[in-house]
Amino acid sequence: MKVLVLGSNGQLGFELMRVNWAPGTDVVGLPYPEFDVTRPGDVEKAVATHAPDLLVNATAHTAVDKAESEVDLSFAVNRDGPGAMAAACAARGIPFIHVSTDYVFDGTKDGIYTEDDPINPLGVYGASKAAGEEAVRAATPHHVILRTSWVYSAYGNNFVKTMLRFGKEREEMRVVADQHGSPTAAADLAAAIVQIAGTLEKIDGGKTGGAAWGTYHLTGSGYTTWHDFAEHIFRRLEERTGKRPRLTAIGTADYPTPARRPANSRLDCSRAKERLGVACPPWQDSLDRVIDELFTNPPQA
Repeated sequence: MKVLVLGSNGQLGFELMRVNWAPGTDVVGLPYPEFDVTRPGDVEKAVATHAPDLLVNATAHTAVDKAESEVDLSFAVNRDGPGAMAAACAARGIPFIHVSTDYVFDGTKDGIYTEDDPINPLGVYGASKAAGEEAVRAATPHHVILRTSWVYSAYGNNFVKTMLRFGKEREEMRVVADQHGSPTAAADLAAAIVQIAGTLEKIDGGKTGGAAWGTYHLTGSGYTTWHDFAEHIFRRLEERTGKRPRLTAIGTADYPTPARRPANSRLDCSRAKERLGVACPPWQDSLDRVIDELFTNPPQA
């Protein structure tokens, strides 16, 4: 089986390149700027050149606040790119795995979001990702869309690494306590994609996928707030360095940003477990593993 990973130098792409794939799997990764999803012809060229049995899209414009002023770029990366990938896959009978986000929801639901709940993104980032989902669905039925949330890794830029850095430098941190969701380790997403790839390969060589095709939620198990997420990070920081800043809970209104965030990003991941057989570990366990890596053998990023 040959897998092509587009965007292999992002958080998820990095993990997809180092995760343990099934024996005999040939994994090819194309990083930016070697592959530029906004450059005309790059998608078609990549798929035609490498002729994969599975395409995984790890590209994304994830700068939520910058997206408000980078509208064209956000839609080019998050909508047009996935649409072109899906079309290239459809023309060749290749299954396609695409990663989306909790930001397609507005966060006003009194409960946990399922895949069947109506979407209503609050800003450009969420709108561009929602449009990307629709572009994929319109281009090929042979897709798996994975909505996830609060992604972090030992590689790249993310909340965990920012909190560790600030925790060493500052006496006090103020973190939002009224936004709820699930931290998700990119390594866990990558491991789940490996499992999904194996499932698709077994079902008619990935050509039909049976009931596997569709949209799924997949996040770290359990729910928390950004404040409690930070508290867990700072406990681990104190164990290793003796340093721990005072942590003050604030409301979203106390930390204005260009883009609005959903207050409720809790996603129901039961469908992914039932149909695809995948689930992520408790977010606390995965966070501990990532922090261990950052203190013992951090990747160059």
